[in-house]
This record gives sequence, C-alpha cells and structure tokens, in this order.
Amino acid sequence: MNRNPDVDRWFERDHPLDAALRRAREIILGADERVTESIKWKTPTFAFQGNIASFNPSKSVVRRFVDLDDVEAGRADLERAIRAWCDRKAGR
Repeated sequence: MNRNPDVDRWFERDHPLDAALRRAREIILGADERVTESIKWKTPTFAFQGNIASFNPSKSVVRRFVDLDDVEAGRADLERAIRAWCDRKAGR
C-alpha cells in the first residue's frame, strides 16, 4: 500500500466517522497498487493519473457510505471502481 505519512497524521484527529474513514482508506489503497494518497484541500485525496476521490469529513458520510457497516457492504463495488479507474487511466 502507498501510505502517506501526511495522511497518517490527518487521521490523528478525532472524527465521528473515524472507523469508516480508515476502512475506506484501506480498501481504496488495497484495491490497486497504483493508487496513491496525499492531503489536498485539507483532506485525504486518492489518485492515479488524476484524482479519484477525496474525503469530506464535514459531511456525515464517507463517499456514499454512512458508517463502517455500509463501507464493508460496498467494499467489492468500491474495489471494482478503483481498479476500473486505474485501468482506464493506464489505457487498458
């Protein structure tokens, strides 16, 4: 996984959706080794040849997930979406 220390530090803050945010991060980074993360717009942003997604912790959802159970239920779809993005950007 391409973990970024700046993003690790961002996660040191307390947030009501902490478990869901952390799990979504693991799934996104684990879905494809080409995905990287950084802090953009003061929030974790995931990218491969362009931005894929950013967290918006001021909202009450993570992407379209409302809690950790929802993240787990949508895991396969999220992984497929990340892989499809990377493959498309890579010209596959």
